[in-house]
Order: sequence, then structure tokens, then C-alpha cells
Amino acid sequence: MKWMKFRIKTVVEAEDIIISELYDRGLEGAQIEDKVPLSPLEKEQMFVDILPEGEADDGVAYLSFFVEEREDGSLDLNGETADRESVLARIEEALAEVRLFMEIGEGIITVSETEDIDWINNWKQYFHQFYIDDLLVIPSWEEVKEEDRDRKILHIDPGTAFGTGMHETTRLCIGQIKKHLTADTELLDVGTGSGILSIVALMYGAKHAVGTDLDPCAVEAVAQNKEANAISAGDFELFIGNIITEKEVQDRVGYGCYDIVVANILADVLVPLTPVIVNCLKPGGVYITSGIIEGREELVVRACQAAGLTVLEVNALGEWRSVTAQKK
Repeated sequence: MKWMKFRIKTVVEAEDIIISELYDRGLEGAQIEDKVPLSPLEKEQMFVDILPEGEADDGVAYLSFFVEEREDGSLDLNGETADRESVLARIEEALAEVRLFMEIGEGIITVSETEDIDWINNWKQYFHQFYIDDLLVIPSWEEVKEEDRDRKILHIDPGTAFGTGMHETTRLCIGQIKKHLTADTELLDVGTGSGILSIVALMYGAKHAVGTDLDPCAVEAVAQNKEANAISAGDFELFIGNIITEKEVQDRVGYGCYDIVVANILADVLVPLTPVIVNCLKPGGVYITSGIIEGREELVVRACQAAGLTVLEVNALGEWRSVTAQKK
């Protein structure tokens, strides 16, 4: 398909109202670009690895809308036939209306045409099979090579919200899980996302895994990946909710019953999470953390020590760090 992109230069304060006005005029699915720092809550709810610092917020925002272009050159605006000029007119009308009661900045509109690509599947060109030590991670659209058939194989199709295992933080966690895993391991995976860490642990012989996640989308992601890797329903359970603040989630997860707890989350979330996790661990249980950018590892080390844990290792991969600790 071909798409026509309409990009508006505005200000952060006007983002929501402009999006709403354009939605009413048939333009949906805005792409937002700005430099507003993430709030602590937004960071907690992120399920991708991010750097904690970015460029300073300059108040500028860009809103982009994509309209499908038909073979005859007309535009398909939610089933309605339109053209470049009519869509521009709708955008200009919306901006003029918003300008009546608030500042919208420059309000410049630029129009461009995308390449002829499949937006649903084009991202697949960037994700190919790769190895984590003796583990092969492979998407469904690639074939397992003959020489890899004796390897452990993790089948996963990455989505937009959850990780694929390629990131350094995930690799750090997998390395520590393999180091401390036994055939009797009960594992808790906090912020499980796509379920990669739990599935890998089960593949390497863990007895049972429990995952928690804030995002209900994790339910489908985990279900798909369990099916793709032949993980039995009872071997990997998932609870949705905030284990830090919700006692109901803590009760369902259980106390003093995990040999390993793994949390690949930002350092600012690991700090309040750690004293909760201590109650989940068995005596001698191991707490594996990652998602920690270089320079922030001492924050997690102190949180572990304050919770009565003994820090075993601090490992590095690229600019990311992993802290592993143990309950006495």
C-alpha cells in the first residue's frame, strides 16, 4: 500500500485537543513526537527497555496522520473517498478552530508520500534469528537450519509492546537464570511482558513459572508464546496487576515460595519492588534484576542491601547492568 502522511508542527499542550478535532473529521491514529519526559507512572508501565534521559523538552510536538492512497490516486479516509486538498482543508479547519481558544504554535502542515510498503509486516526485515549462547531465538517466518536442530529453540514473533530477547538487559537476565536454575526451581517473573524469561527458564528445566504484569496485553502475548513453544498451561501462570501496591496480587503470587525472582524493569521501579520481592523468595532464593542503565546500579544495590539481601554480582553488557542478590 501507499500512504500519504500529513504532519503538523504544534505544541505539546495542544496535542490532545488537535487529535480529538481531527478524529471527529475522520483522521485517526495519530503518531506523536515530542520530548516530554516520562512520568514515574509511565516509566513503571513501560514494557520496553528505555534510556532514562533524553533531550530537553522544548515544547514542540509533531502529529502525523497516515491516509491510504488508492491505485487511482484518491485517498481512502475511513472508507470515504478524499484527495490531498480535501484532507488538508479538514486539518486547516480543525487547527483554526483550536486556535480560537488556545495556542497551537506554528501549525505548519507538511505532506509526503510513503514508500509502497506493507506496514503490518515490513518490520520483519529487522528481526532475524539470533543466538544467546546455546539458545536459538527465531521468528515464525524463518526456518531452523539443519545445524541448529539440536539446539534449544525459542520461537517468538515480536510485537509492538514487548521484547524479543535481543536487548542486553534480557541477555543479562537469561545468563543469571541459567546460572542459578535447578530442576526444582520455582520462578517468579515480574513484568513478564511477552513471557520470554519464564519460557526460557522452563526450557532449561525450571519446574514452574509465575509471571506478573501491569498490562492486560501481556495475556495474549504470553498465550501466543506459550503455544509457540509448547509450554503447558499449568507450567506458566500469569497474573495481571501491580505486585508493588496490590495486596491481592501479592497474595495470589504467594509468599516464601520462589527460588528465583527475575525483574527486568527500570531501576526506579526496582527500588520499591525489592522489599516486596523479599517476601516472595525462599530462604537462599536468588533475586535477578536488570533494565538498569550504567550509573544506576548502585541504587539497586542499596535497595537490595536495605531489604536484607546479599548482593552476589553486578554484571554489565554494553551500557546496561544487572544486579543479582540472595536472601539469607
